[in-house]
Amino acid sequence: MLALIDGNNFYVSCERVFQPWLKGRPVVVLSNNDGCAIARSDEAKALGIKMGAPYFQLRGLEREAGLIALSANFALYGDMSERMMSLAAGLGHTQEIYSIDESFVDLSGIPGDLVRRARTLRRRILQWIGIPTCIGIGPTKTLAKLANAIAKSADRKPGSYPAQHAHICHLGACTPEELRALLAATEVGEVWGVGPRIGAQLRAQGIHTALDLQSMSPAAAKAGWSVVLEKTVRELNGTPCIAFEDEPPAKQQIACTRSFGQPVTALTELQEAITEFACRAAEKLRQQHSHTGHIMAFIRTSPFRQHDAQYSRSASIPLPSPTSDSAHITQAANAILKRIYRPGYRYAKAGVMLMDLQPASREQGTLDFDETMPENRVRLMHAMDQLNQRYGRGTLKLASAGAPRARKLWAMKQERMSTGYTTDWRGLVVVDR
Repeated sequence: MLALIDGNNFYVSCERVFQPWLKGRPVVVLSNNDGCAIARSDEAKALGIKMGAPYFQLRGLEREAGLIALSANFALYGDMSERMMSLAAGLGHTQEIYSIDESFVDLSGIPGDLVRRARTLRRRILQWIGIPTCIGIGPTKTLAKLANAIAKSADRKPGSYPAQHAHICHLGACTPEELRALLAATEVGEVWGVGPRIGAQLRAQGIHTALDLQSMSPAAAKAGWSVVLEKTVRELNGTPCIAFEDEPPAKQQIACTRSFGQPVTALTELQEAITEFACRAAEKLRQQHSHTGHIMAFIRTSPFRQHDAQYSRSASIPLPSPTSDSAHITQAANAILKRIYRPGYRYAKAGVMLMDLQPASREQGTLDFDETMPENRVRLMHAMDQLNQRYGRGTLKLASAGAPRARKLWAMKQERMSTGYTTDWRGLVVVDR
């Protein structure tokens, strides 16, 4: 048996932990540069706000319906995720963190009432860190994911599923008749792995529900669509086909790209941005104990500013030897920037991508040692990562990132961001007597 634990409206729930007055109010969390809605409270969904809705279309609801829009606070969400995942791991033997708010937990061989065990964990997460969750349990990943969706719908939409499945749904404990009824009540597009395009194709073939998909021949699913849909059909029938990964696979590419808060024209400003992005990508590279052998960087204007002259250019260069050294990666990225930069344009976005990733050749403890990086450079990168993790990103950075100042031109718009309640000493909640 597997369980899928999912934080409800996770970004909004994180904000509500420290701002209780947001509870019961329609709330959306906005993407980078406050562009569009990437998280919605149930109250915001009831207003008809869709995922990805542009913020400029929502402004009227702030006045008409009391909508509250917040800038994304990813440092807070990441810290709250780590706290939630550490508690979720106690549900079973091993854990696979699937996303910032979801994780699979292996329950194989655990005796007793799994629903009661899940209910205890859900209460603990809510009491200890304030995040509401739903838990789905099933013999495969697809069924656990489906059980989680049922638990959410039974909670949010009374009448869509039997009330006993609200918050926690254990498909493995259902009778065959109960399972068939739940699958028949689930639209095929709600099944994990069935996207909008395939869902439309399935409905055109008379497959409208999860039960219809379960009844399909796996061979027909493979022949008509793909091996991925074949695995989905088999998983719906209780045959595990999607491996459990307690360690996430290393990424094949690492990118850091950002849209600017306002147009940038000067090369020096772009160099600061490229340095910031390259260092962030290099930090991620070291976290998975990899090196990069190829660097790509790009700059571009905004296609939405029709009155601006348009320019978009990228380039890549191979490195003399693979490395994870921030200074070497930044030097290469800025060399690309100087090659592709053209004055006279209002740049709106830039980014760095690390390619040709490969494992570090030798490791000792948490440090990577090889012929391409001297030991003192490895220790320097390790020290920089430790300081930035302990005291906050940007505590120690390369000089080409620019001197600290109140506001960088290329910094993202985050005018509505909440305090770093758990990630910044200055954000600690103060209670007066």
